Amino acid sequence: MTERSLSYAAAVNEALHQAMEKDSKVLSYGLGMTDPKNVFGTTENLEDKFGSERVFDIPCSENAITGIGVGAALRGYKSIIAHQRLDFSLLSMDQIVNSAAKWHYMFGSQMSVPITIRMILGRGWGQGPTHSQNLQAWFAHIPGLKVVAPSNASDAKGLLLASIFDPNPVIFLEHRWLHNSVSNVASNYYETEIGGSKLRNFGKDITIVTNSYMVPECLDATEYLNENYSISCDLIDIHSIRPFDQKTIVKSIEKTGKLLCVDTAAKSFSVSSEIISRMAENFSQADGVLMQKLGLPDVPEPTSYGLTKGFYLTADDVINKILVMCGFKEKKLPIVRMSEHHDIPGEWFKGPF
Repeated sequence: MTERSLSYAAAVNEALHQAMEKDSKVLSYGLGMTDPKNVFGTTENLEDKFGSERVFDIPCSENAITGIGVGAALRGYKSIIAHQRLDFSLLSMDQIVNSAAKWHYMFGSQMSVPITIRMILGRGWGQGPTHSQNLQAWFAHIPGLKVVAPSNASDAKGLLLASIFDPNPVIFLEHRWLHNSVSNVASNYYETEIGGSKLRNFGKDITIVTNSYMVPECLDATEYLNENYSISCDLIDIHSIRPFDQKTIVKSIEKTGKLLCVDTAAKSFSVSSEIISRMAENFSQADGVLMQKLGLPDVPEPTSYGLTKGFYLTADDVINKILVMCGFKEKKLPIVRMSEHHDIPGEWFKGPF
């Protein structure tokens, strides 16, 4: 096994190649699948290698093509459907919720729907209310669906391979601000456990639970807090939202006595809300555990550069929240952003699309 640096997009691309090499019944299709930009670079060379019968573009017919994917799954094919925006997938909710998620239960567990639906989410550069929604809580609410959201290139590859060969329908969430981020990725075929989590930072003072793009923001926050305030944090990356690793969170809270859930979505009725609810069932009032959450305001995302400033969470928000939770009276404004502009994550970002 060899490791080398790969971008998140390149890791997704490698996973697609390895899955299609492994099983001739794996198909990959979606809007823009074969266009020059190759879905943010994730589908590069797929059609050239595997042919247009297995890799192809589709019309703007999300509900129909998802239904075809369900039907193909019932005949032994494993479809990977890509939506260049999560928002576009909303047109296929009937097939996702009433067909893919239900089939296994409706037919006595005799059949399953192995379909992977890639949804790209995220914000910035004027994407606005209808192109930047984070609706992971919608999908996590549906019994029968699995939902994953990798935060780095290595997990993007491993979780995508695990999703493709899982017998259940899987919603695979890719934050577009992560596509150009780079990490070490093994070259061999491997799968990352769906239902697991990763402890990204070790500490004793507070537990942070997050996923997707907020993992790098929280890593910046943990470094700043440790260096400037000697506050050490357990940072748990729940790259699997449903099912999620409850045991690791409980074990960490038993050590720290404090929990902060950080979400990329609106604060109300979020994945963070569910995690705090579950933790409240595990700890009594006598345990004295302090639980808080951070999320977006409960309004649609703005479009303009001016209105988005301060709308989204950054490492600064995490730092300020943790300082208050740890007893510091005065909120600090450390400003540890990686970029001078608030609507891009760093100079490596290649947006807008």
